Amino acid sequence: MQNDMEKGDDEAAFLVEEIQRPLINTHESKGHPWMVYLTTFVAVCGSYEFGACAGYSSPTQSGITSELGLSTAQFSLFGSILTFGAMVGAITSGPIADFIGRKGAMRVYSAFCIAGWLAIYFAQGTVALDVGRLAGGYGMGAFSYVAPVYIAEIAPVELRGALTTLNQVMICTGVSVAFIIGIVLPWRVLALTGLIPCAVLILGLFFIPESPRWLAKRGAHKDFEVALQKLRGKDSDISHEATEIQDYIEELERLPKANIFDLFQKRYLRSMTIGVGLMVFQQFGGINGICFYVSNIFETAGFSPSIGTVIYALLQVVITAAGATLIDKAGRKPLLLVSAFGLVIGCLLTAIAFYLKAHHSSEKAAAILAVIGILVYISAFSVGMGAVPWVVMSEIFPINVKGAAGGLATLVNWFGAWIISYTFNFLMQWSSYGTFIIYAAINAAAIIFVIKVVPETKGRSLEEIQAAINT
Repeated sequence: MQNDMEKGDDEAAFLVEEIQRPLINTHESKGHPWMVYLTTFVAVCGSYEFGACAGYSSPTQSGITSELGLSTAQFSLFGSILTFGAMVGAITSGPIADFIGRKGAMRVYSAFCIAGWLAIYFAQGTVALDVGRLAGGYGMGAFSYVAPVYIAEIAPVELRGALTTLNQVMICTGVSVAFIIGIVLPWRVLALTGLIPCAVLILGLFFIPESPRWLAKRGAHKDFEVALQKLRGKDSDISHEATEIQDYIEELERLPKANIFDLFQKRYLRSMTIGVGLMVFQQFGGINGICFYVSNIFETAGFSPSIGTVIYALLQVVITAAGATLIDKAGRKPLLLVSAFGLVIGCLLTAIAFYLKAHHSSEKAAAILAVIGILVYISAFSVGMGAVPWVVMSEIFPINVKGAAGGLATLVNWFGAWIISYTFNFLMQWSSYGTFIIYAAINAAAIIFVIKVVPETKGRSLEEIQAAINT
């Protein structure tokens, strides 16, 4: 009889649990994502700053060279030294973000950008200009790593892709705004506008939490739970997510501390191949050559460079924003494949246009075809290959190697940017249509790489992704 009573009690408890389960799950799933949105907004101010730095030199060339008497070579140094600063920023960004935290790192990088803009504003010669540009490049390169990583670490699974993609949306917005307002603002005033996102970021950092995953890794368990609760909402049950993060951190802590040479161990080889490979294909597909010299491309093709540049700038913002809404629905891998395929088409159309022009055949049709090719190219890049590699990079590296691995991937990205921007004019002099055939071949190789190597990470926690890739 006692066994029957115990059995009845167990059944009653089970019924109560089953009745309550949908209510509990519904309550947990609601959350209060406003803090996640605020935190993301503050972080992507660093992404906007990235874009403002990258877009500054294009509309200011005539103003700076005429006022300060710079030669073409001196201005070229001013423009290109940004990339060297970014490479240094990429090397140091991961270790600094791991040592002083994501928020502390963003404060440091903001200070570099502020110093850079002020040096440019007050410049009376090439030294101050170049030092300012170098400082801004350092901050820009560092932001390119820490902003997407921080967003990925604070975002819930169902929002992570879209929120991380906002990094690229804001970069494109920063570039486009610099292009457009640079037409009407003097170059010194345009430099001052670069201070605005830094000011918003520094102020916003006082109101947002540190990355819970970084706090857990540092052993600050109480602060970790407070930060996670603040991000998920005071009424949300964070126990499952907190346990998953803590268990994964504890597993990683049993491993020896990693340095850059440890990244090439077998357990990290796949994640390194994915992260670095995507950065290689993103840059060597030609984006920075086309972006830096888009006005010259339109002019060479016989199309208005000012109209073409404005269309180019607006289109990349709109398409990148559209990609942000699709990434958590369509997934990372489909967007990469669609993007790479579109890049091949855009390059081939542009190659055909320049071939026709080189052989003096249908020059009017060649101009139209070149414009269509470039716009197809930037649309395809913006929908996937521009943003998704940064999203995937922020997801695949375990937190114990994230600093070193992310820094290396970002360095590869900036090195590729420098190679492509430096060689573009030489390639165009060699063969305008041959240049775009080379880029088409590289983007075709990217399709194969994505199919064979890149996993789908949509809808999975960071711990699940990293455990699957790195075991």
